[in-house]
Amino acid sequence: MRYELVIFDNDGVLVDSEPISNRLLAAYLTELGHPTSYEDSIRDYMGSAMHRIHDLVLERTGERLPADFDDVFHRRVFDAFERELRPVAGAVDVLGKLAADEVPYCVASSGSHERIRVGHRTTGLDRWFDDARIFSSQDVGKGKPAPDLFLFAAERMGVEPARCVVVEDSPLGVEAAVAAGMDVYGFTAMTPAAKLAGATQLFSDMGELAGLLA
Repeated sequence: MRYELVIFDNDGVLVDSEPISNRLLAAYLTELGHPTSYEDSIRDYMGSAMHRIHDLVLERTGERLPADFDDVFHRRVFDAFERELRPVAGAVDVLGKLAADEVPYCVASSGSHERIRVGHRTTGLDRWFDDARIFSSQDVGKGKPAPDLFLFAAERMGVEPARCVVVEDSPLGVEAAVAAGMDVYGFTAMTPAAKLAGATQLFSDMGELAGLLA
């Protein structure tokens, strides 16, 4: 292994949550008078922290989202997770291989700590991630595409940025990893490869990842 730390994004990389959350986000924004399709949501918000949704809606419409927007949205998402959420195919095998080879890894997500933990508990991925391996944009206040979250995770894990590799599926995440001075492997299962062009390496099947990192 040529890296000393593997940093995973969460949504769309470890848990197959992007179709669920973007469907619900598009519906909720539309309900509030901001017509948004599923494709719009994927394009504009996939991989971003909640503050980006507020910022973009305010910038585009001059209107603020309701004060309880985050709470209502997360309640809807968590209810759907309980019914529908699954691990990304191949994710468990990758985590098992890293653990067996004693390669340090963690998750650094734009989602809240609660969202990360609900998703992991629902899918059984919580067995692979104790609290010391979980980092959220809540920890730094400024989400992707800023590099802050990845740099914070590396610092807490005790690894220099240049020795880290990030596994991402969103353009915002790739941008953040590059800005952090880290290699980044772009997962193209949901995102067109052209949109992850800044990545060090592209791959479309999570089952390939362990071999690519070796």
